[in-house]
Amino acid sequence: MQALRSNVDVRSEQFRKNRDDILEQIEQVNGLLEQVSGGGGPEAMSRLRRRGKLPVRERVANALDRDSPFLEISPLAAWNSYYTVGSGFVLGIGVISGTECVILGHDPSVRAGAFNEFNSKKLMRGLEIARVNRLPYVQFVESAGADLRGNTGDDPDAQTKRTIGHFGESGRLFYEISELSKMRIPTVSIVFGASTAGGAYQPGMSDYNIFVRNQAMVSLGGPPLVKMATGEDAEPESLGGADMHCRVSGLGDYLAQDEMDGIRLLRDVVHHLNWRKEGPGPSLPSDDPVLDPEELLGLVSRDLRSPLDIREVIGRVVDGSRFEEFKPLYGPTIVCGWSSIHGYPVGILGNNGALFSESAEKATQFIQLCNQIDVPLLFLHNITGYIVGTDYEQGGITKNGSKMINAVANSTVPHLSVIVGASYGAGNYGMSGRAYGTRFTYIWPTAKIAVMGPEQMAGVMTIVTRRAAQRRGIEFDEEADRKRAAGVIHWAEKRSLGLYATSRVSDDGMIDPRDTRTVLGLSLSACHSRAVEGAKGYAVFRM
Repeated sequence: MQALRSNVDVRSEQFRKNRDDILEQIEQVNGLLEQVSGGGGPEAMSRLRRRGKLPVRERVANALDRDSPFLEISPLAAWNSYYTVGSGFVLGIGVISGTECVILGHDPSVRAGAFNEFNSKKLMRGLEIARVNRLPYVQFVESAGADLRGNTGDDPDAQTKRTIGHFGESGRLFYEISELSKMRIPTVSIVFGASTAGGAYQPGMSDYNIFVRNQAMVSLGGPPLVKMATGEDAEPESLGGADMHCRVSGLGDYLAQDEMDGIRLLRDVVHHLNWRKEGPGPSLPSDDPVLDPEELLGLVSRDLRSPLDIREVIGRVVDGSRFEEFKPLYGPTIVCGWSSIHGYPVGILGNNGALFSESAEKATQFIQLCNQIDVPLLFLHNITGYIVGTDYEQGGITKNGSKMINAVANSTVPHLSVIVGASYGAGNYGMSGRAYGTRFTYIWPTAKIAVMGPEQMAGVMTIVTRRAAQRRGIEFDEEADRKRAAGVIHWAEKRSLGLYATSRVSDDGMIDPRDTRTVLGLSLSACHSRAVEGAKGYAVFRM
């Protein structure tokens, strides 16, 4: 393969402006990540340490192999909401005793580690990652169950709806943990504190349980609920203490003397699993890109209408900047080709404009080819959607776009997506958005995700409203429409921002563009814990 060459002028005013803009966005994200690491705040953290407990991130760090990375998933969940940013759960992939594991940790400094609508989504995402990638699942449990307190001054009806919603989502975890065990994917719980109601079922459904002496307290109902339900004045230790469960009930398998002893036992348990990956390891040279990854900062304009050659991104992410382009002269608004990332072969699809019939056909064929040879797919999004208009419809854009989406839906090799710019409408589907079983989806700070652009959305609503007024024979209120359009643009713009999307757990995290190669390498490694097999149900065909 030849190495890609760059046509970017890194000394241009536009490049410098792009770089300054994204560095400002990255600084905002880093500030939020600092808040996340602070959990429930200094007072809550101090209270935790006075009780002899470690913060959840220290628990995770001590469990991981020395100098090994931790790929955190959805760290900014619940930003700009009534909950603490981060949502009170830590989720990610890390290496314990040489084995890649999905790790979920309740943060007891945030509302006693209780479930809410944001961290319930995060929890379900963690279980999905473990299931589809065949990764052992480890839980650091300390939870008060469902959060019943809501937010001061909040609408009671809205709070009730949220409570019911996350109750249904978090309840699914019992099924998911049991299904992992049925699939012979190990599940391990280490209980650090009081875990009641739904929190009790986490160890209840696990294959292995480690309880920390004088801290763990597991019961379906805590002493207050037992008192209200039965009138019994129950003592916490006899009701659900670590000693009791390890000596009497049999729920506990290992009794740890303290938190660090519990972490030692966890590492022993994971070690004896004798876990082996089913997928192939890296098979190609994993040399660094020739093109400088630092220059990724200057490629994408805050105004996403500015052109971007996606090859400039590819060349700064893949091994040695090498890229074998497929069908380079046909359907040029999508770039397809083969490369590798940290030694893992990948097929790459990247947008260079709207999707036309020719580009949809080319992408469809390429997806099928990658499935024929069991090569994972990487989708780099910067797409406003499929082209629209009379000529294009007569040329078969709906038919050919549907073929591309069909190929994505039926592809069975791992899919990874990185949204570098826009990802609008059906373009998101054709580029394997989150709804299409994508193994991992990441976004850059420049990303925007929506049904369509804010201006287009407001314009469509104006046209529809104007025609409705004409049908009813009434005068169209231009001033009211201008105000309505301004409101639509404002809210659509706000809700299309990548930061809003990632806070609602619609992806796996917002990443610094310079970390893209590393994040993708870790993700590909996780994907290869499961055998990589492409769809065999269709033959490759030319449209």
